[in-house]
Amino acid sequence: MENRNNAQYTYQATQISTATKEQLLLITYDIGIKACRTAEAALAGDDTKKDFGLANREIIRAQEVIRELMVTLNTDRGGEMAKSLVRLYDYMYQLLVDANIKKEPDNVRTVRGMLEELKETWEGALVQLLQDYQAAHPEDEDFRTAISELKGDEVPASQPQLKVQPSRPAAAPQKAGSFTLAG
Repeated sequence: MENRNNAQYTYQATQISTATKEQLLLITYDIGIKACRTAEAALAGDDTKKDFGLANREIIRAQEVIRELMVTLNTDRGGEMAKSLVRLYDYMYQLLVDANIKKEPDNVRTVRGMLEELKETWEGALVQLLQDYQAAHPEDEDFRTAISELKGDEVPASQPQLKVQPSRPAAAPQKAGSFTLAG
């Protein structure tokens, strides 16, 4: 089991260290979504089945993700859209604070849904950017492969592949910036 945990840790560390900033954004959303799901599950059922300690840790992890998303926004370059995202992230953060105080999953579920929707939007924007680039540069095989991977299409073994894979649970936590990436 120890070797498997080390392999997962190494895989995830490589995934993060080789990711583009766009891929890191998607990874960050995945971490927040996973933390919310775990917190929701920990708060489900009657009081005898709830795990308040786990819920607290995962809500705090989701708050750290939200905070990281907030501080990485460039409101000067992003203009009103970035400022709107800051306000949305602040609202999400406050919902999580409230959820942790009340120990009820409703606000966590709301935040998870918002994170999923935002991640979907960013994925769509990234795919569109890649498609636009591919249309302008049809000779670029790397981008054709990237688009196929993002869409979940089969990529021939001879083609290079992006480093970002779907989120996988890892036993050993990692740090990037100010928040824990795995749990």
